[in-house]
Amino acid sequence: MATEPLAAAFGTTLLKYFVFGPLVCKIEGFLVTLGGMVSLWSLTVIAFERWLVICKPVGNFIFKPDHAAACCVFTWVIALVASAPPLFGWSRYIPEGLQCSCGPDWYTANNKYNNESYVMFLFSFCFALPLFGICFCYAQLLLTMKMAAKAQAESASTQKAEREVTRMVVVMVVGFLVCWLPYATFALWVVNNRGETFDLRLASIPSVFSKSSAVYNPVIYIVLNKQFRSCMKKMLGMSGGDDEDSTAASSVTEVSKVGPA
Repeated sequence: MATEPLAAAFGTTLLKYFVFGPLVCKIEGFLVTLGGMVSLWSLTVIAFERWLVICKPVGNFIFKPDHAAACCVFTWVIALVASAPPLFGWSRYIPEGLQCSCGPDWYTANNKYNNESYVMFLFSFCFALPLFGICFCYAQLLLTMKMAAKAQAESASTQKAEREVTRMVVVMVVGFLVCWLPYATFALWVVNNRGETFDLRLASIPSVFSKSSAVYNPVIYIVLNKQFRSCMKKMLGMSGGDDEDSTAASSVTEVSKVGPA
């Protein structure tokens, strides 16, 4: 199932139109949307987890494997809630842009499927709400880091940790906006400007941006995360990580102690 959308998209791109029929279009559109929603809400859950652990809004909360599993289940349930309606008549999945892949119908006026309300639902529930959550959590995290840096002005490791976290927060928020802002903006423009003509090639660009998250999100959240790399090395039986990585990780741990108890 996971490889079907990829194979379909590859074949239709070569042929320059969707050739697999309405059923495969529905399957591909649903699976692609489901994967996108899982990715989007995962970023929100990661931000929430960091805010919960570092800023301590509920005290000394310890994030355990059971919590991680519950977060994974939560993202998949939310993604299903967001991506399943077109399968049951609220909007629909049709070829989009250059007609080489399928997605929600956000650019045709169709009262039967009530496309406009579904687009507004996606914008509110799957863009505005996650964006607010990410910005809120990371803003609180930055404030906590600044408090720690101010309280430990003589600690070079704490100052370095603040700079690294600030840089990562900016990269994460910008990455989220690069991925989803074009799609959300263009969909809203089409819904609110019915009858206006536009180049179908432009409709493909937001879709490409949204799917590009599969390329740079792993880099942002995994490759650039020193603590993650250090844990992976230990799990694979390699060296326990560089001293610098361990120092940075311990600095962030120390910073978390500044949060409210």
